[in-house]
Amino acid sequence: MSFQQARYDEPLIQEMIDTMDEEISLEGVLPDWLARKGLNIPNIKEFEVARHYTRLSQMNFGVDTGIYPLGSCTMKYTPKLGGYIGSTDAATTTHPLQESSTVQGSLQVMYELQELLKEIGGVDAVSLQPAAGAQGEFTGLLIARAFHEDSGERRDEVVLPDTAHGTNPASASMMGFRVVEIPSKDGCVDLDALRSAVNKRTAAFMLTNPNTLGIFESDVLEIAEIVHEQGAILYYDGANLNAIMGKTTPGKMNFDIVHFNLHKTFSTPHGGGGPGSGPIGVVPKLRDFLPVPVVAFDGKKYDLNYDIPRSVGKVRSFYGNFAVLLRAYIYIKMLGSDGLEEVANRSVLNSNYLKEKLKKHLDMPFKDLRKHEFVLSGAKLKNRGLATRDLAKRLMDFGFHPPTVYFPQIVEEALMIEPTETENKQTLDAFADTIIRILQEDNETIASAPHNTAVGRVDEVGAARKPILSFKMMAREE
Repeated sequence: MSFQQARYDEPLIQEMIDTMDEEISLEGVLPDWLARKGLNIPNIKEFEVARHYTRLSQMNFGVDTGIYPLGSCTMKYTPKLGGYIGSTDAATTTHPLQESSTVQGSLQVMYELQELLKEIGGVDAVSLQPAAGAQGEFTGLLIARAFHEDSGERRDEVVLPDTAHGTNPASASMMGFRVVEIPSKDGCVDLDALRSAVNKRTAAFMLTNPNTLGIFESDVLEIAEIVHEQGAILYYDGANLNAIMGKTTPGKMNFDIVHFNLHKTFSTPHGGGGPGSGPIGVVPKLRDFLPVPVVAFDGKKYDLNYDIPRSVGKVRSFYGNFAVLLRAYIYIKMLGSDGLEEVANRSVLNSNYLKEKLKKHLDMPFKDLRKHEFVLSGAKLKNRGLATRDLAKRLMDFGFHPPTVYFPQIVEEALMIEPTETENKQTLDAFADTIIRILQEDNETIASAPHNTAVGRVDEVGAARKPILSFKMMAREE
């Protein structure tokens, strides 16, 4: 019996089967050059189709298939429990315009997450609204500007070090601030350069600690004093928060504003543009400027509080990216305070273990002790006519996703590696041994990699300079 001959009781299924062979006219819907003129579907057996897609899935890179050591991005395995709960009807079928009395469970999760982030960050108040780390930065700078304007000051500069997280200067520029970049000294903030740069025009100094090199800014209290002496705001980029949880807090370092990358530090698979969440935390003098609403609890019920006198307003529709908030809440509750500290311990241990194995084979700039990530230099590859990019491409032949390359720019031929806390010693050894093996190969093999992937080396420069913006552009080029 063929598929079309089978009969089903379910009306919807039967209707779909009955209309499978009906022609769908696209006349007038799509331009002629885009509309398919015919369709030739091969007659392939089911097991061949299954094997085809299974094989395709095995060619993918992801946190479920192996180490994903992108420095600065914290791409780690995330517990499936968060995804399961996040996909239940209770999490997915509520509507953001429902009365608060009908979503008390969701509001409770959000309120308790606010309280947990306050403790983890050492801040006084938190808004969950920003939907990404960069939007958290943007929101933090909105708050800084509003605070200064409320104080009768118009400050138009944002200072940051050359080790800053990549989105920091972009966020400041989008806000209309003039970006002032200061050089590093041995991989950390140059205090003299900071003193020279910070003045009464400075709205904020943006800093990641540990910084993008994986080095802890041990002079952070003096940095805070220099910034605060000029009346500026000290902003903490939370990209690397996973390295210090349970050890210290941005609040103890005297930061005024903190953003949290929930998708990095506290679970949720991310990449490719999302999903993300970048809640913002502030010290007492800034709490009245937080975006609305924040979740409030009067001891009996949870509600949304829009009564924040000097709020910068909304920065996202409704109340934030709830699915990511929920996963972060589950992750934190599962681990507890001891578990979060163990995340910091393991991430730093894994980073330094891998660094020790590799620093003998590639250059190690700046201080030796690193936190959750480290940056090596592939400058010596240039003596062989090779580049860090070639090493990264060759790693793909062995099933490893490449680390971040060419960032931060203060390191020549940078290779930025973050093993994260979720990888075991066996994986770290295999990754390090593969890099060492590649460095011993002949130039041609490395320079022409990858060899075992579905697509060979792509023209990255061409792709960046000639992006495909529309189907019409594709048609014109054809």
